[in-house]
Formats: sequence, structure tokens, C-alpha cells
Amino acid sequence: MSLTTSQIYRYQTEGFVTVDGVLSPAQVEEGRRIVQEFVERSRSVRQSDSTFDLEADHSAENPRLRRIKSPAKAHPFFDELLRSDPILDIIESLIGPDIRALGSKLNLKTGQGGSPVEWHQDFAFHPHTNDDVLALGVALDDSTVDNGALLVVPGSHRGPILDHHSDGVFVGAVSPSRAPVDLARAVPVEVGAGGISIHHGRTLHGSASNTSSRPRRLLLWDVAAVDAWPLYRTPTDLDAFNADIVRGHPTLEPRLEAVPVRLPLPLPEGTIFELQAMSTDKAFT
Repeated sequence: MSLTTSQIYRYQTEGFVTVDGVLSPAQVEEGRRIVQEFVERSRSVRQSDSTFDLEADHSAENPRLRRIKSPAKAHPFFDELLRSDPILDIIESLIGPDIRALGSKLNLKTGQGGSPVEWHQDFAFHPHTNDDVLALGVALDDSTVDNGALLVVPGSHRGPILDHHSDGVFVGAVSPSRAPVDLARAVPVEVGAGGISIHHGRTLHGSASNTSSRPRRLLLWDVAAVDAWPLYRTPTDLDAFNADIVRGHPTLEPRLEAVPVRLPLPLPEGTIFELQAMSTDKAFT
């Protein structure tokens, strides 16, 4: 399931692309069923832990999750799905045959709420020696404007890495009042259940709260070309580092390109939601 020439061109010029019908209806239903199992498990959890990131109003009676952390490690269905040939073929169309997994998460936006995600660039969190770095989103529900679809600023991946700091601390969010980007140019990335979205690691993006009664469950996978080496938290265990290669072969020759870099330091502990809560200038709250 390789991308078409026009899809590749859109990704290269606008910094994002969507593909319909990557998952079968049966896969979508299985993904939803497994997510619901995690939701049921979360009823006994009172605070965020290594698996669950909870909304502030989460309770046993009304479980509300912001995120399932590392779903590809938490359940084999998600690991097998992300490593499947259709998805890897699509990624290969954009960054080549050697692909390394950087991490996964599954964001849940429960109806009538669901935490927003402030404007940010993924590359600000994990700068590499080149920018063949992207995020792939697998939609388990129709993703629309009213239920908190991804918003992107087209072409922003060709610009600088913006300042994601507040009061001298990395908070993983761009200040909307100081951003040298016209956020009014943002467009929604709407995709049907079973489809995927892909955005470049430097693309400026965010998402508003879910104002509908429908959930928006989105499985996200960050990947990079194998010859893109991290500039922050560089690997010390080569075997473990190479174990994250999901297609292709390892290399000891990082590809160095003139890409803009800001280091995410100092970096407090926490998920993106916890970091962005420290920002003093928000767009969606």
C-alpha cells in the first residue's frame, strides 16, 4: 500500500497527508474493543501511572482517559498493527526502507470534553541529525472538527523549530501570542475510521477539545529513518537502540543534514499534557 505520487507531493509540500481505508472494519472494531478493555481497567486507577494518563475528572463511575501510554508495548494487537506491511509500506514511501520506531501512544478524546493539545512540533521533543521523522495516526473513530481532529499549519515543516519554552522551561507548547506563524492558516486533518494521517516531525499542529458526543480515539506512532540519530538522549545501549528497527538494517553512519534544532532543556518529567499545563500562554484553554 505505497502512497501515490500526489500523496507524496502533498506530504512534501504541506507537511501532512491522509490515507483512507488502511484498516479493515474488523481491525477497527478490534481496536475499539481493546481500548474499552483499558478504559474498564482504569476504573480502579486513581492517578496517572505508567499505563494511564487520566483526565482531571476521571472516576471509577465515569472513567475518562487522556492517553494510553505505549500501547504497542501494552497490547500485541497494536504492536502487530503498527508493524504490518500496509503501514510500513506507506512509511517507506516517505522516509525510505530503513525505519526505526520512536514510541507509541493512544490519545482518547471522550465526548463532551477531552483535553486539547496545544500547538507544538514533534521535532522539538526529539531532534535528530536529519528530519526524516514523522508521526502516523491510526483513526479508530471518524476524526472531525467537532470531535477534536488534528489541526496543522500547512508548510510549517519547512520553517524553523519554534520556541516551546515558558519561563525558561521546556513545556512542549508554542506561545500563540509570540509564534511567528499565522495560526489562522491551520486546517483540520479529517479522516474516517480505519484511515490514517501522517504529519512531518516539524509540522506545527495541535487539537481542540472534543465538543461532540462522539469519542475520538487515535493511535499514534512516531518513527524515523534509521540513519536519523537522536541529538538528545543519545543511545548508550546499541542493541536496545537497534531493537527498535521495524524494517531495514542498522547503521553506524548517521546522516547529517542542515536541519533547525532546539534542545528541549530543561525538561521536566511528564506527558505532553502535564508539560503543556505549565504554559502561561495557551491557544485552546
